[in-house]
Amino acid sequence: MNAPEIKAILTEAKVIAVVGISANPARPSYEVAAFLQGRGYRIIPVNPGLAGQELLGEGVYADLAAIPAEIAVDMVDIFRRSEAVPEVVAAALAHLPALRTIWMQLGVVHEGAAAQARARGVKVVMDRCPKIEYPRLIGG
Repeated sequence: MNAPEIKAILTEAKVIAVVGISANPARPSYEVAAFLQGRGYRIIPVNPGLAGQELLGEGVYADLAAIPAEIAVDMVDIFRRSEAVPEVVAAALAHLPALRTIWMQLGVVHEGAAAQARARGVKVVMDRCPKIEYPRLIGG
């Protein structure tokens, strides 16, 4: 995916589900979520071990299917191992009607899951971090 496409994704996204977020502020998943929230995105934390708690002022959901339909998640940011990606993508495609982008963090790549998402008209970014791409492409 080229820079203009990534910039468009970051410009258009409004609500980002962060799958695999940690409650530890020193972990990359928390840092990225806090950074994105500070740039105006609504962050929806997803972590089964933290479900029912609150992170960054938002309730934590056990999985993507648990997110209420009225929360229009348009991007899913995946902080899971590559082998877990197909399950996350399948859940996202099944339960998030507003979904426009699947974003796989640094080191996370799954071509098969990416192909499934693209076949449904969903954009896919792999092996990149929005906390790195945002300042590079948008500034701040």
